[in-house]
Amino acid sequence: MSLATKKISALTIAEYFIDKANKEKKPITNKKLQKLLYYAQVWSLVLNDEKLFSERIEAWVHGPAIPTIYRKFKGFEFNPIQLDTAGVSFNFSKKQNDLLESIWSIYGKYNAEYLEALTHSELPWQEARKEISASEPSNNIISLATAKKFYAGKLKSKTSK
Repeated sequence: MSLATKKISALTIAEYFIDKANKEKKPITNKKLQKLLYYAQVWSLVLNDEKLFSERIEAWVHGPAIPTIYRKFKGFEFNPIQLDTAGVSFNFSKKQNDLLESIWSIYGKYNAEYLEALTHSELPWQEARKEISASEPSNNIISLATAKKFYAGKLKSKTSK
């Protein structure tokens, strides 16, 4: 195997977060799931210098979204996703697993509305939507280079205090 960690699909990571939510009896909506996937991707870039998944992240009205994952779970609308994950195992590397555990621990405790407001307050989403009104649909892609720089700056300011 090469030195680079293998990429996994956004769907596999989504199923991981749904499994965590099921085990902890915390409801998870599609909107919240989208934000967790976004934070997993950007923090993987900052901390591990690699993408977790290859699917694009778009700057939608309610924050960052992965279109393929949205479509997969859109039937749940704003209700918690009901997916039986009992017996599902995930084949992540230790580095990937540690990152996903951290994302769940840090962001998983918040509801979708809080995570939406958080992403709206951050530069990567704002930059992708700079010419668009708040309520206007968009398929603009969030720049992962911008996101990596932004979150690396946040990490640096936290660790230098």
